[in-house]
Amino acid sequence: MAHPVRRARAAPLDMAARRRHKLRNTIQSAILLVGMIAVLAACLALLFGPEGALWGIVGWAVALAVSPSVSPRMVLSLYQARRLYPDEFPAGFRILETLARRAGLTHTPILYYAPTSMVSAFTMGRRDDAAIVLTDGMLRTLNMRELAGVLAHELSHVRNNDLRVMNLADSISRLTGLMAVAGVLLAGVTLPLLLAGVVTVPLGLVLLLVAAPTIGSLMQLALSRAREFDADLDAAGLTGDPAGLASALEKLERFSAGFWERMAMPGRGVPEPSLLRTHPQTWERVRRLMSLYDGDAPPLADEAPVRLPGAISAVSRPPRWRASGLWY
Repeated sequence: MAHPVRRARAAPLDMAARRRHKLRNTIQSAILLVGMIAVLAACLALLFGPEGALWGIVGWAVALAVSPSVSPRMVLSLYQARRLYPDEFPAGFRILETLARRAGLTHTPILYYAPTSMVSAFTMGRRDDAAIVLTDGMLRTLNMRELAGVLAHELSHVRNNDLRVMNLADSISRLTGLMAVAGVLLAGVTLPLLLAGVVTVPLGLVLLLVAAPTIGSLMQLALSRAREFDADLDAAGLTGDPAGLASALEKLERFSAGFWERMAMPGRGVPEPSLLRTHPQTWERVRRLMSLYDGDAPPLADEAPVRLPGAISAVSRPPRWRASGLWY
């Protein structure tokens, strides 16, 4: 079901198709976020009544607004990531600064290098203090045209405040899970009274409390997929070259498998059902990107290999599991 990727030429975007995709992504994200808040409010109302639900939502919003943000540099130290500088990676910084200017960002995100063979890139921080992390495997796998697409995708997450949106969704999901646990504990405490028939608990209450964490998690995953689609769309708008990002996505999927999996089972997909994915399926992302073409134009960057600083040697080690989590 994969869509063939144009590798030689780029093209102006079909603006009508882009507007349709953008509207669909925005509506879907809004519905999912409102749905997650509605599930949380229902749990609060069943446990504490309508007034308790109102105060619970207000308290959650206030706590979220005043909670301190963690600097990306504190987290990146756990990944042994180090900052890249313009004199080390001039071609990459030229692309990043061009894309940041096109995106209208007043603060260009800082580039970091993570010494791992894993082929990946991710973004951390806020719009005014963001960091884009590129792994050694990523830089040695992609060419400059594909890297431009990846950088545009990560910049789109920053411009669209996706990091804040997903943090918001995560806090809702965690609080919903906490309410479900509180409901189960409350049911356990009142179990003798239930058995004696002194009090009754509506079956709908029990079913909602049991299902709420799962419903919230599925909505959170769907929201993540919608934001990825939107970042793909905006990345294509920043570079004017949907095929560059599409080619990068296909490489990322191919190299995310192990050596023997690539040799024995080429093209084997990720086994998780679509509902349990944080990212959309690659073939669907490529199809949407390629549907944006409408004409011919030169790409932002050519297909030359990425040139890393001489001081950076190739890394062969994968991420390592530690007691505190998965760090590099």
